[in-house]
Formats: sequence, structure tokens, C-alpha cells
Amino acid sequence: MKESLQKSSIYILRKGVHTVTQSSPSPTISCIHSIPHVAEVSRITSADSAGSSSDGLAASKVLKDVHISAQLMEDFLALARDNTDKDLETCGVLGAFLCLALNEEEIFAIQNEQSLYPVGWIHTHPSQRCFMSSIDLHTQFSYQMMVPEAVAIVMAPTDNSRAYGIFRLSDPSGMNILKECKETGYHPHREPSDGSPIYDHCSNVYVNPNLRFEICDLR
Repeated sequence: MKESLQKSSIYILRKGVHTVTQSSPSPTISCIHSIPHVAEVSRITSADSAGSSSDGLAASKVLKDVHISAQLMEDFLALARDNTDKDLETCGVLGAFLCLALNEEEIFAIQNEQSLYPVGWIHTHPSQRCFMSSIDLHTQFSYQMMVPEAVAIVMAPTDNSRAYGIFRLSDPSGMNILKECKETGYHPHREPSDGSPIYDHCSNVYVNPNLRFEICDLR
């Protein structure tokens, strides 16, 4: 925790959950929930989202720490429940602010209004296991090219081995493979020549119960 406070960290805020239909862009949620009582910030480990990380410790020394609200994934899964019951994926973009940083680039209208920048995405696998498909890898590549700390959160409510995973492409191995890949749709990717995985679990992510966040539903 001391290490996290001594360097710049990325924070995703929580305000509340709201469902909007037939509206584009979605109006900003005005209700701001009070910040919870100070509680312990826990670091996501390979045990939390299953699997192991070959370069997790090394990566965490280079990447900025990412703090997410403890309620984010649960609320997103609740918002996606109707789609999940129909075996349809639900996808959302994660926006954040960088502590101690100024003039960050905004690429989406809502993020621009809120002075946020894209720090990854979250989506469901309604009936599949918790993993990154080839299409997911290409999507993650786009985010990670913009922000090295960008994460992909996969929610898999029917996977009995793990309900969620927080992933990123290995760098440079996985990033290089996706950069060279010109295929579309579902397709296999070659394994990195150095034996490392093409993607791995994040080791620089902290679940922070003291944050607020806002969900804007653009459906």
C-alpha cells in the first residue's frame, strides 16, 4: 500500500448505477453516493482471478497501479443480467483519471466531458469460460497501444472456476503478435517465441472499496 501511494496511480470512480434506454448520449448521472468508510485496499493477485503470472512482479514496477471500485464488477454484472440471460455479451469502456497528472488525452465524448481517459474495458462471457478470445485480444491491443496500463475485465458468471479475470497483453511478446496480425473474426494466434503467454493476469490492479464510479448506459 505504501508503494502505491508514493507513485502515480490510476483511479476509476464510483457514483452510481443507472439504466437508460433509447438515449444517445446517455445523460450524466447526477446522484453521487457518499464515499464508504475507509477500508483496506486489496491487490489483485493471480490467485484472485486464477492462473499464474510469469512477469507480474516485473510489470507492476513499470506500470502505474490501477485502482478499481470494489463494487464495479458486481454492478456491471447486474446491469448486464438481461443480456446474460439471453446469452448476449455486454461491453463497457472504463474511464479513469490519473493522480498527479494533467492534460490527459480524451477520446470519447463522455470521457471528454468528465476529463477522463480510457483505461480499458469490461465485458461479459454469458455462457463461456473466463478467457480472452482472439477478438478480445485485438480489442485489448487497441486500448493498450493508447495506455500501457489498460486492462480487460472479463465477467464469466457461468464459469465455476472463476467468475472474472483482469487481463492485459504481455509486453512486448503479446503486443508484437497482435501488431503483426491482420486477421479478423475468431482465429488462432501463434504462441510467443520466448515461451511467455500472449496475455496474462494483471498484477498492478487494486480493488479499492473507498472509490466511487459512474455507469453511463448508452443503450
